[in-house]
Amino acid sequence: MRTNRPTDKTLVDAFKSTSHEPKRALLLLCMLCFVPFLVWCQDAPTKKLLVFSKTKGFRHESIEVGIDALQKLGSENGIKVEVTEKSKWFNSKKLKEYDAVLFLSTSGNVFNRKQETAFKNFIQSGGGFMGIHGASTTEYEWDWYGKLIGGYFDGHPEPQEATLIVHDNTHLSTQHLSETWERFDEWYNFRWMDENFNLLISVDESTYTGGKHKNVHPISWYKPFEGGRMFYTALGHTKESYSDERFLNHVLGGILYVMGKSESE
Repeated sequence: MRTNRPTDKTLVDAFKSTSHEPKRALLLLCMLCFVPFLVWCQDAPTKKLLVFSKTKGFRHESIEVGIDALQKLGSENGIKVEVTEKSKWFNSKKLKEYDAVLFLSTSGNVFNRKQETAFKNFIQSGGGFMGIHGASTTEYEWDWYGKLIGGYFDGHPEPQEATLIVHDNTHLSTQHLSETWERFDEWYNFRWMDENFNLLISVDESTYTGGKHKNVHPISWYKPFEGGRMFYTALGHTKESYSDERFLNHVLGGILYVMGKSESE
């Protein structure tokens, strides 16, 4: 179909012929610059992330600042971030809009059976899942979710300083970190853990009190899962986490991984 959109040469010629008309010339120059930019924006793919923060149990005070930080991360990295606490969004039609879903310190039983099925189908169709902190306190009675996230919460001591050990610094979520990381956070213990995930970070239990996993205490991990990808970090309890550049880069790397931007397996 033919269009009347002016070519670059037409715009340049028009600009030359109207140099005595400053306002019109400036307008045409702006058009010359803007048209290619508009075409580029229309062609550029946009990744979409759904941040889900519904709580039916404990609610972390850091959720709201976490949402703000995730939206900022998205805008800075070409990812459209949408936020909800509505379980009804977990239906096959709505979930098709997203490349990945992130559970931000969710808690309790947040889905009915129909919503569980839609979420499961989303993952099995290649969708990504990421959990932050309280996401492991969610859906205790849904075995499939437990296998997806890779571990269920089982209490914690008081938040305190501890040393993290980075086991793999080739992943997008850890490549900016050194071998150890001194950090103040709430250190989750787990009642059950998957043996098949890829360990990224553990916490050294000799550097704080209250750990229950002795030799290796996982904190962050990832794995391919039933056609999709998952990433979890138990970090992120405090409000301050969401202004910590190292933590935010850790989170961003997890998001990029579950969206398929890294081929790490």
